[in-house]
Amino acid sequence: MLLIETRVAPSAIHGLGLFAVKKIPRGTPVWKFQPDFDREFSSAQFAAQPPSAQTHLRWFAFFDRLNGSWILSGDHACFMNHSAVPNTGAAANAQAPVVTVALRDIAAGEEITCDYFTFDAEATSKLGCKN
Repeated sequence: MLLIETRVAPSAIHGLGLFAVKKIPRGTPVWKFQPDFDREFSSAQFAAQPPSAQTHLRWFAFFDRLNGSWILSGDHACFMNHSAVPNTGAAANAQAPVVTVALRDIAAGEEITCDYFTFDAEATSKLGCKN
């Protein structure tokens, strides 16, 4: 669940992106998994979905490298684009459950990015390349 005010708009990185509405100071929590709002699918639950739902999950969810489940955010977090030099991510000493934080100050109107390779086991196939 996003913990900051955002908007979705065209992105210079890819398609649509997620943008900060207000300045976000470094260290501010940006996203965390919120049970009953976000959804976690085990591999078995994923496999039981019809093909169209699996396609949707492969694109909009991420495959959590730590617990082997699919995580689908209940809000617009799925529009956060990849960057090799992201402005959000987990703190260096993060413990589970991981909360995504601003790694530096993010200006109002700036696109919010993350490094898919740090958390999504399917990053290579999503991006069609290696980091």
